[in-house]
Amino acid sequence: MKLPKQGLPKETILEQLQTFQKQDLDWRSGRVFGFVYDPGESVRDLAKEAYGRFLTENGLDFTAFPSLLRLEREIVAMAANHLGGDSNVVGNFTSGGTESIILAVKAARDRARAQRPDILKPQMILPETAHAAFHKAAHYLDVQVVPVPVDPATFRAVPSVIREAITDRTILLMGSAPSYAHGVVDPIPEIGRIALEKGLPFHVDACVGGFMLPYFRRLGGKAPDFDFSVPGVTSISMDLHKYAYTPKGASVVLYRDPDYRRHQIFASAKWSGYAVVNAAVQSSKSGGPMAAAWAVLHYLGDDGYLEIARRQWEAARDLAAGIEAIPGLRLLGRPDFCMFSFTSDEVNVFLLADRMNARGWYIQPQLAFGASPANVHLSVSTANAEWVQAFLADLTQVADEIRGQRPDVPEDLLAAASGLDPAALSDHDVDGLLALAGISGEAPSPQAMAGINQIMNALDPALRERLLVAFANRIFRG
Repeated sequence: MKLPKQGLPKETILEQLQTFQKQDLDWRSGRVFGFVYDPGESVRDLAKEAYGRFLTENGLDFTAFPSLLRLEREIVAMAANHLGGDSNVVGNFTSGGTESIILAVKAARDRARAQRPDILKPQMILPETAHAAFHKAAHYLDVQVVPVPVDPATFRAVPSVIREAITDRTILLMGSAPSYAHGVVDPIPEIGRIALEKGLPFHVDACVGGFMLPYFRRLGGKAPDFDFSVPGVTSISMDLHKYAYTPKGASVVLYRDPDYRRHQIFASAKWSGYAVVNAAVQSSKSGGPMAAAWAVLHYLGDDGYLEIARRQWEAARDLAAGIEAIPGLRLLGRPDFCMFSFTSDEVNVFLLADRMNARGWYIQPQLAFGASPANVHLSVSTANAEWVQAFLADLTQVADEIRGQRPDVPEDLLAAASGLDPAALSDHDVDGLLALAGISGEAPSPQAMAGINQIMNALDPALRERLLVAFANRIFRG
């Protein structure tokens, strides 16, 4: 595709963009359990206006745009207060949970470099439920992951297992509040005590739940303490573009004190241009997401968020109870949050997801890993609350329709694929596997993923990753 020789009219451009969206998930319907956290039209309108007003302001130089510096300071101060921080807690606004996590790992790595230069191959200990963003950070920053199993019944991290995994190369411990897959909060106070005893940094990944968990606790939730009130917690990541309902591109990473946070910051004067100092990964960045986040936080306020939390809490509770009442379905763990997963020994969860998505819902299948079997994940937002009973009715009917069925995948293909060594595969071999799995150069429909997921579920995680990279390399060609 080439740049058009002459510019197109505004109306034509907007019509084309609207056409492009026709196949997207209808997140405004309230029937999508993931990806988009919709606060309603009035909040969306305010966020768009605030975003637009700061669209072209550039966060590259905080002395050139003091308005952005003020917005960031105030957002961070609100976040620190929300998470039990005192006046020493500092932090920064980021583009999302992944950037927040990368920065937290960088700070721990660079702190270790300064204090323990003898550590040439640093390690961080990750429960198997830790978000993939930690593996991405490890990949980017050359930090070795030491994976540890979780409790197979609760899916929470096990402090004693974490303690045993610590070596003289460990630079970071982490826990989830909650973990994405199962919605459970790790035993943060117990891990904090280990961190204090060993003199190690301890990061709490509260990206998905950190903002709402304090409200759920006010409504009677029993999740463990997880914030800066817990001794040993040195840093926390918390997204705002999830359950604080701000537009995408909004997260914060917080540190217990400025001395720790300085290891996050990058500066360079070793070139012929302007001196560079970046508190986060990005250099140039729009002020739009920050302004929109600031606006939504002030618009909803504490009372508004408490009411949203009440609707989510009740909806998640009713959904969980309704799912457990469906023969053959069971929850994985006892969730502390408004997200959870369920599985079945009688109903194929990949077929279940396809059939439900074909009925106008969106639910997310998850592959088996570690103690967690293949399952279906739900992230419950305020927009889903009015649809609980309709969802449960369809789920009951679909489960009955497909009970005992399996995706149409040849068993010999599953057996052959499960024994492959990803390191020994050529690109030609990978292309052949993608073709056998029914994966082409186009994105498959969420309504036709069961066979692909059944094959992927049979593979070793390393082989899954090899196929996913090949697929992404193929699909992003122009």
